[in-house]
This record gives sequence, C-alpha cells and structure tokens, in this order.
Amino acid sequence: MIASLPMYDWPETRAANDRFWIIIRDNLRRGDHPAPESLCRMGDPWEHWQDPTLFLSQTCGLPYRARLHGKVTLVGTPVHDLPCEPGHYFSVIVARALDERREFADFAGARLAVNDGMSQSGWAAADAMARASEIEFSNIIPSGAHRASALAVAGGKADLAALDAVTWKLVQKFDDSAMSLRVVATTLPTPALPYITALDRSPVEIFAAIQDAIEHLDPADRALLCLKGVTTIPVNRYLELQTPDTPF
Repeated sequence: MIASLPMYDWPETRAANDRFWIIIRDNLRRGDHPAPESLCRMGDPWEHWQDPTLFLSQTCGLPYRARLHGKVTLVGTPVHDLPCEPGHYFSVIVARALDERREFADFAGARLAVNDGMSQSGWAAADAMARASEIEFSNIIPSGAHRASALAVAGGKADLAALDAVTWKLVQKFDDSAMSLRVVATTLPTPALPYITALDRSPVEIFAAIQDAIEHLDPADRALLCLKGVTTIPVNRYLELQTPDTPF
C-alpha cells in the first residue's frame, strides 16, 4: 500500500506532514484498518495515483478531471485557511515588485512560468484568466514546481506566475524571493486539491481519520499546513471546469 501527500510537501513542511500522517495512520489502525507505516516520497506521483494499492494521496483538480476520474476514488477535500468557500482555493498571479505593469491586462505578451502543464492552479487558472481578459502570453516557461515559478519571476526569467494561495503563504514564509514579488491579481476559486484512494477502496474510514487528525494536529502544524478541516466536494464540481490545452 502507498500513502503520499506530495502537493505541499516542502522540506520545511515534511515533519508536519509526517506528524499529520501518523495521526491518520493510528486512527485507522485503532479501527482495525491497515495503513502504511509512513509516507512514500519516492517515485512519480502519477505512479502513486494510479497504483491499485493506493491507500491515500493528494492530487490536483486538473489531473483528476483529465486523467484520474473513474480510476480513483475521491476521499475528501481539505478546507484551507483561506478567504474563500470551504473546500476551495485560488491562485495569486505574481510579478516582480518593480515591474511597471500594474494590472493583469497590462501583461499581454508576458512570459508565464508554469510549474506543470497539468496544474489547475499554475496553468489552468492562469489560462482561464487570460482568456477572460482577452490577452495571450508570449512564452510559457516550464519550471517544474510552484516554488521554482516564483524564483523564475523573481530572477527575471519570467514575468508572471500563478501560485496557488497555500503555496504563496509558504513562499512568503520560507523564500526571500517573496520580498521581490507582488500580487497582480487573484483567480476565481475552484475546488481544492482532493485526497484520493484506490478505486475499489472505501473512502469513509479514511475521511473520518483525516477529519480527526486535523482536529488533533498541533496548532502550529495545522497553521503551517494551512488546514482547518476536510469536506466533501461533489465530483461534478471538479469535472465541470474547463480543461485547457497543454502549454508545452
């Protein structure tokens, strides 16, 4: 069995994620439900998500609707400490603080750093906002991670990046690059990154274990992970969002 929580697993948050998992694991074991001893941080997340022995992982809304729907079971959706509807999140569009362009529409023809072409917050949200504003980007620069996208903008390799709001909190807390960035705009909220399990596994006990773990997590860990609770978002709320073309 595999358990992984790859989406906000920075070096600075790994110990908190481990403590979070231990509470989830022990909750399940007390109910006679076997659970992996520790989180797996090796290998490709896509391999984890599609593994028939998957016990628990977290994916992004775009991979879920584009490739994982019908192959995994939704367990629940985290409620983050964000100013939006529970179970949702949004992206911040960041630029260099000294960039003279002030509004999002001013960035027509800008270079956009994108963490992954299958990212809801890093690509789909920015693409949707660009379409609504009737602008196009001149170049899409693959970065490999939200944190790297922020660094690409700060270092002048890109003009804009879309960072999900939880990541932006982490960047502000742990990266000096945040001091040279400013928020240009925020995107519309969408359902947050869902917890998933294997298709043939019941999510009920896992949901309850996560819910209890968040309630009993040390307040400092809960704040660091930006967690307030867990909720259920209907599948169709994920599937109804537009799936953009892959940017690279």
